[in-house]
Amino acid sequence: MAITVSTVATTPYEGQKPGTSGLRKKVKVFTQKNYTENFVQCILDANGAALAGSTLVVGGDGRYFCREACELIVRMCAANGVARILAGQNGILSTPAVSSLIRRHKALGGIVLTASHNPGGPENDFGIKFNCENGGPAPDQFTNKIYDLSGKIVEYKIAEGLAIDVTKAGVNNYEIGGKPFVVEVIDCVADYVRLMKEIFDFDKLKDFVSGKSRNGQPLKMRIDSMNGVTGSYVNEIFVNCLGASKDGVVHTTPLPDFGGLHPDPNLTYAKDLVDTVRAGDYDIGAAFDGDGDRNMIIGRNAFFVTPSDSLAVIAHYLECIPYFKKNGVTGLARSMPTASAVDLVAKALNKELFEVPTGWKYFGNLMDAGRLCLCGEESFGTGSDHIREKDGIWAVLAWMSVLQHTGKSVEEICVEHWKRYGRNYFTRYDYEECDLAPCNEMMATLEKTITDPSFIGKDYSAGGKKYTVKLGDNFSYNDPIDKSVSTKQGLRIVFTDGSRIVMRLSGTGSSGATVRLYIDSYEKDNVLGQAAQMLKPLIDIALEISKLPTYTGRNAPTVIT
Repeated sequence: MAITVSTVATTPYEGQKPGTSGLRKKVKVFTQKNYTENFVQCILDANGAALAGSTLVVGGDGRYFCREACELIVRMCAANGVARILAGQNGILSTPAVSSLIRRHKALGGIVLTASHNPGGPENDFGIKFNCENGGPAPDQFTNKIYDLSGKIVEYKIAEGLAIDVTKAGVNNYEIGGKPFVVEVIDCVADYVRLMKEIFDFDKLKDFVSGKSRNGQPLKMRIDSMNGVTGSYVNEIFVNCLGASKDGVVHTTPLPDFGGLHPDPNLTYAKDLVDTVRAGDYDIGAAFDGDGDRNMIIGRNAFFVTPSDSLAVIAHYLECIPYFKKNGVTGLARSMPTASAVDLVAKALNKELFEVPTGWKYFGNLMDAGRLCLCGEESFGTGSDHIREKDGIWAVLAWMSVLQHTGKSVEEICVEHWKRYGRNYFTRYDYEECDLAPCNEMMATLEKTITDPSFIGKDYSAGGKKYTVKLGDNFSYNDPIDKSVSTKQGLRIVFTDGSRIVMRLSGTGSSGATVRLYIDSYEKDNVLGQAAQMLKPLIDIALEISKLPTYTGRNAPTVIT
């Protein structure tokens, strides 16, 4: 069948506005007539003249509709003048792998098919986001352009008769409109493994895992891919390259519905991992989300490492990783809601510290300018300037490097860190799928309360503890590189002892509103307390000030992390 370029008439859909990590909706929304086609065309059009003759990377986390969307996107790219596509076999590529491929092949960007940690399957979520030429999520000005185009679209282009089979690896050559078009279906793992070997000392880690450098005691690991995209990466890196036991890696087959699992690596949804490590003889446990950019670390007896502490610990030991020993340590950063544990490390190391809005894209400019090498978010995201995405497997390899370097357990490392720097007790309450209107009213009322000048200096007491307000605002960020300003990034109450309450509405859900309440309570000396007990006074104060139960009708959060 001859390949022809067709121009198909269409009409706009409302609400195709990318959130902090692309457009996420239910599968039934994306499979409406022309819905996916419209959004993809707007992504391509937003690239302007740069699209012609370009290379794009396409792949996703393997969730329901991923392969079909991948093949559709390839046909649309062919019709819109793209010269070369790098597509993951079976439509599968982890988000960190996409970032790596963009950078290594100097591609114009990548289209990532994922709803990250959201559930998969025909009744659940799908997502599409665009990563730009630095390998990171598209910045606000680009996603705003996509949204603007989505409200005006009248047609899209597609290559009819272009047979694409992403299940078979290999190079496929075509001619579209008299110009060559190449589709290279690639092994999803090889490039990423190569990158990890450039960063970490695999020989040293292999000796550590095998027990050769641990007095003959192998490192006992439990790694849960939660039936997401990381399964192939886990088997190749931890089992084949580092010699970990096959029995210790589970749920490594990517499934369209994640096997009924909710691929969100936290204490609630990775309960199987937590229970297994608590009951078993494991030195370290780790879980990843659907697209492989998030991670959770636990130690022996299921000792939980908060993402904020994980970031701070890795920051303290960065120079035990060859990549940083070679390239040096520049600045450190965290998202605004993340506990400020890494701030203390930055101060001790005399490094710049950046506080940015939620969304990995805000770290990219700083990395590209050479001012940032390590960053993280409380939402189980940690990464460095090796790519422009958070990276779950990288974080586990970093922790393994710290374990090897110190010869201590996960818990011993954390306790030693707290005794040196103090401890930021931290929790996040998620209230999912709340009615939007009362949530908006709650946020507006709370903002008015905390930004009133009379709010400064107010005292709040609970559980025998007293907190005095130092600052109340709606966080805004002035990018020091491109001078752009991001406003209304979350309501923030800072107390005189450094403790904080943060509240925001999440932009990554597919329906309703998700209210996120963050509690960050700093203790200089009392570092070995029970987290729930230490946090309760500030939680009670946060619920009192926000009147959250009244507005949401919820007496308890959906998820606690």
